[in-house]
Amino acid sequence: MELLEAMKARRSIRKFKADPIPESIVTQLIQAAQLAPTGSNIQPTRFVVIKSDAVRAQLSEATPLPFVSQAPLVLACCVDLESLGGMSTRARELKEAGAFVDTPLDKMDLESYAKRKPMDPAVAEAYLRLNAAIALDHLTLRAVDLGLGTCWVMMFNQEKVKEILGLGENYNVVALLPIGYPNQSPKARPRIELSQIILKEV
Repeated sequence: MELLEAMKARRSIRKFKADPIPESIVTQLIQAAQLAPTGSNIQPTRFVVIKSDAVRAQLSEATPLPFVSQAPLVLACCVDLESLGGMSTRARELKEAGAFVDTPLDKMDLESYAKRKPMDPAVAEAYLRLNAAIALDHLTLRAVDLGLGTCWVMMFNQEKVKEILGLGENYNVVALLPIGYPNQSPKARPRIELSQIILKEV
């Protein structure tokens, strides 16, 4: 499927068939997320793959949306809060890979970069979540290409989900993503006009 076709075909799906998702398909979805760009190549996105009927049923305690636990597969998209600590290492890898050739960044002092003032915690988490959102977008478009439906879910109790999944303090859950073969064919959602999206041309 062409990328633009996948973009146009993607819908938020809330009714799924019971058919299980093959392991090879799950791998392809995660690989799509892995390919997403990240700031300084920090790659902070992590996933918990939830297939167990029992664990999916438990998710109903953390979200009021029943279709989450009804999907045959749920991915909990998380960010590793400690990934920012490896930013200087990732920057060095980028420099060694030639990513900064012919730019001022190629002359960057990596030691000074490593000692710079850390981000404010709220800014840091927003930064990590933005990176995870890019990865999720890659994944959801690949899902369309594979004939699957998804729905971003952010209506959940963070601490309850972390408790159910046994996640440590260094992980925060960005979204729950129920995935399955669609059992509905929603119409295209209304979109505002381009004239409302483009603020100005200067």
